[in-house]
Amino acid sequence: MVTDAGMPSVSDPGYRVVTRAVERDLPVTTAPGPSAVLAALAVSGIATDRFTFEGFPPRKPGERRRTLEALGREPRTMVFFEAPHRIADTLAAMADAFGPDRPAAVCRELTKTYEEVLRGGLGELAERAQAEPLRGEIAVVVAGASRAAAVSVEELVDEVLERVAAGERLKEAVAAVAEASGVGGGGVSKRDLYAAALAARAS
Repeated sequence: MVTDAGMPSVSDPGYRVVTRAVERDLPVTTAPGPSAVLAALAVSGIATDRFTFEGFPPRKPGERRRTLEALGREPRTMVFFEAPHRIADTLAAMADAFGPDRPAAVCRELTKTYEEVLRGGLGELAERAQAEPLRGEIAVVVAGASRAAAVSVEELVDEVLERVAAGERLKEAVAAVAEASGVGGGGVSKRDLYAAALAARAS
């Protein structure tokens, strides 16, 4: 696919062509260019109309978790870089923060001999990376949060407290509210909702 409108599938809606090709198991690659971010976006099959580059996630597990959870409600497609020896742990942390079903693409060695693009949910990709170590330069493209996942913790706390007042246990109330609003699979984590509900009860 070529275009006179800039980077194909980034400066135009061509990502839909890539998505259709992926659905039909057709090979998708990109010609070498100056930016691994744009190359990864172009072959990912994930929306490219709005995206953000997040660089390398923090190395320390605690900092990485907090950073990813803060991005839980980011609606734009996100692009990360990661080192081969950390990719399995990072994908697992992403699955926890964004939900295991959040679409993503792990793009390895783009434009090189052993180029490989793995697509699927974050949980599936984390399992694959754990079972078979990935080598080379890696970019990870993660779909942005859905509208349901963009609901804030604060907006859900009242519903949780109403359930608790009606006799439901706090833990079960949090799980039910998160699942019903789509939060558990993408944006705000159950842990954040639980902590916010505890704080609201104590105030």
